[in-house]
Amino acid sequence: MTKTDPNDLPITVVPDRTLRVKIIDACGLACTFCHNEGTPVTTDNLGREAGQFTGSPGRSGRVSIYLTTNGANFLPERIKADSDFALALAAVRGSLPTTEIHFTGGEPTLHPELPQLIRIARRLDLTVGLTSNGENGAAVLPECAAAGLDRINLSVFGTTPEELAAVQAPRLASPKLAARKLDALAATIETATRHGVKVSANIVIPNHDHVARVLRVIEEHGQAVTVRMLVNLEDDGASLAAMQEVVDRLGAVPVRRIVTAGASDQRTRYRLPDGRTLYAKSIRPVRLPETCAGCRFNNDQDCQEGYYGVRMYRAQNGPFMVGVCIQRMDLCLTLGEFVMSQRCAEVRDFRDEETARLTALYQPTGAPTPH
Repeated sequence: MTKTDPNDLPITVVPDRTLRVKIIDACGLACTFCHNEGTPVTTDNLGREAGQFTGSPGRSGRVSIYLTTNGANFLPERIKADSDFALALAAVRGSLPTTEIHFTGGEPTLHPELPQLIRIARRLDLTVGLTSNGENGAAVLPECAAAGLDRINLSVFGTTPEELAAVQAPRLASPKLAARKLDALAATIETATRHGVKVSANIVIPNHDHVARVLRVIEEHGQAVTVRMLVNLEDDGASLAAMQEVVDRLGAVPVRRIVTAGASDQRTRYRLPDGRTLYAKSIRPVRLPETCAGCRFNNDQDCQEGYYGVRMYRAQNGPFMVGVCIQRMDLCLTLGEFVMSQRCAEVRDFRDEETARLTALYQPTGAPTPH
């Protein structure tokens, strides 16, 4: 990601202690690169059985890019803010050290009980974050902040209706609709900042054609939020090259690498000439030692996310499900099976072993926690 030798940068090792929870499938955008947390788009697959699910655009215009090969065998349903959810979180935390819950979707701010879900997690002493496209944040974030929301990662796709439309299905090609979405995003940023919620702007950058878009996003939103460039999961090298082009054009200087031990997330923190911070996030080639060993995707081309961490879902009319890979949804287990499984033990041991190994390698005398 940088012309500076990565070995010359200080490195902070952060243990993975996060559980991602898909709380809703509904979404008001239709991004052409969406993995939808590995699950089918529910509204386009109602009435279909496992094996018949499609990831191609249906009436919603939404996609789930891995669905044709990932073996997903359930439709996700909205998770209710009830005792079942509280018990599910407690069960995961009791079997796998967890300090943070990250709500995903779909679009979490469309969940009618989002503040209540946050309160449940906070009562279990868990930090709460969420990923959002900003379409409904202004309406719900004041109550979410009061409930204990720590931060929101906003997916930002452009600064003009044309830029937003460039990464959306045709149904969002209307300039008026796209303009409303962008106004809603700006209102979400303002509301979150005003209520003390930390805000990051995530920008997926597929290739060179999107460099100008990313530069405009950084210019427009970079004063109010921390901008993070994300590699496209279906990257063939073009995404990383585009990230480097952005960095070079901005004159950004790399100052630190942050590596998540026990998961594939890694990022480089840059300092812009005006003192602002920019992150470039990419995928580290991480595999679970047993689960990933014989996987058909376990090579440099097909395994696009690596082992990214643990995800929880609620199956439609069924149990909570726990998965470890959006490209291998056939690996999902019911919550009861997971907490008693060798896979859970494997994840726990892998987290601990990587934390110890990487800490000894990169920061034997300790290093500050990244901000």
